[in-house]
Amino acid sequence: MTESPTYIAGRMQVGGNKTLEFFRELTPDQWGAIMYTEGSVWTVREVLAHFVSAESGMTRLVESILTGGPGAPEDFDLNAYNERKVASLKNASTDELLGHFTLLREKSTALAANLSPDDLTKTGRHPWLGMASIADILKMMYRHNQIHLRDIRRAMNSSEPNQDG
Repeated sequence: MTESPTYIAGRMQVGGNKTLEFFRELTPDQWGAIMYTEGSVWTVREVLAHFVSAESGMTRLVESILTGGPGAPEDFDLNAYNERKVASLKNASTDELLGHFTLLREKSTALAANLSPDDLTKTGRHPWLGMASIADILKMMYRHNQIHLRDIRRAMNSSEPNQDG
């Protein structure tokens, strides 16, 4: 494995900063743009709420695997979890969501930075990746946001929302 805890933490920090920069530059109209239409309709604001809930959930998942836990249950319904968690944040303002994401990314980045190389090889079940190493789960945390940000950019340059999330 070539990625060290320091390298992964650095990528997480840079990715978090880019995410925050992207959202802070949005206009009020852009926050309400429809992004995904499969399942519940998600606007750009709901995508940020999804980032907040995913950051929290993935950090807890990594912490659990580090202490010997198996990870997510085999029958974990990721779509239902995402719908429930995003709905739970419906009353949070965009500023509150940005603040939550900032704090959660700082926590997950610090967690990654303080791991040992052996910690990165521990495995558990990720709800989307299946059985995965902690290194892969941490990398997914910043790649996940990149994918959604790419979708937002594409949707803003098109008149069609994305069909799936």
